Amino acid sequence: MEPSDSRAVESGNPDEPSTDSPKRPAAIEAVYMPSEGRRTVCISTQAGCAVDCQFCLTAQLGLIRNLTAAEILGQVLLPLAEARTGGENRDPIQTNVVLMGQGEPLLNFDAVMAALQILLDPEGAGLSAKHVTLSTSGIVPGIEKLSKETVRPKLAISLNASSDEQRDRLMPINRKYPLGKLMEACRNYPLRNWEHLTFEYVMLGGVNDSAEDARRVVRLLSPLASVKVNLIPWNPGQLPFRESAAKTVEQFRKILVERGVPAFVRYSRGRDVMAACGQLALQEVRNNPLAVIA
Repeated sequence: MEPSDSRAVESGNPDEPSTDSPKRPAAIEAVYMPSEGRRTVCISTQAGCAVDCQFCLTAQLGLIRNLTAAEILGQVLLPLAEARTGGENRDPIQTNVVLMGQGEPLLNFDAVMAALQILLDPEGAGLSAKHVTLSTSGIVPGIEKLSKETVRPKLAISLNASSDEQRDRLMPINRKYPLGKLMEACRNYPLRNWEHLTFEYVMLGGVNDSAEDARRVVRLLSPLASVKVNLIPWNPGQLPFRESAAKTVEQFRKILVERGVPAFVRYSRGRDVMAACGQLALQEVRNNPLAVIA
């Protein structure tokens, strides 16, 4: 069943359409980010999320339900169709898809893989696996299962902590899949010759951003074959955290790089519409409930 079109938010333009499920009513958010020569679509795989990362507004929703493969696909196809209508595709443009919206993709594995097979099929959406990234909080059985898939996206691990004690507090899923098990799954993950594992690290001021944290991250990741780290300054929300200072973020990055771990600072787009990393909490839906289109 094709997902209906309710309201999607484009960063910088709050007047575009989003996806509403025709199954059990559940509003979700996808974010379309155009830029020079490329565009990125950040999509959701669940309505809400059960993983309960303490720094993420989406966790406040809880898990409403899994999305179907059609609902996941629709979040990519609808904005691309709108872009064509608006004349955006006159010149070839690279399309990136990141499964980094609401939900934990590996806890909705079958529907996510069904959608990805269509997105990555030359006879389907025809996207390259090099331009599609799935981000997980560290669901070890899901990582192991994904590693056996012939058609699969790139993998990103949401790390966000340098020790089990710290990660237990920030990401309760760590109590089930602690860093030792997660790193073992990462060591065993088969990388293609062009591929590396990406680790995402949300920088929380005074929580996980010290020089010692950086050195512990180096010790965690050094045994892995090919990695890079994206340092993501925390995006403000109604939660008891604060952004790391720019100087602190740069010091952290420098420690990683000097010790052989490639690291980059990624400032999230979409803050202006509460659609940046960790901000997807249906603010617009709460303030102005949407009609459910069945």
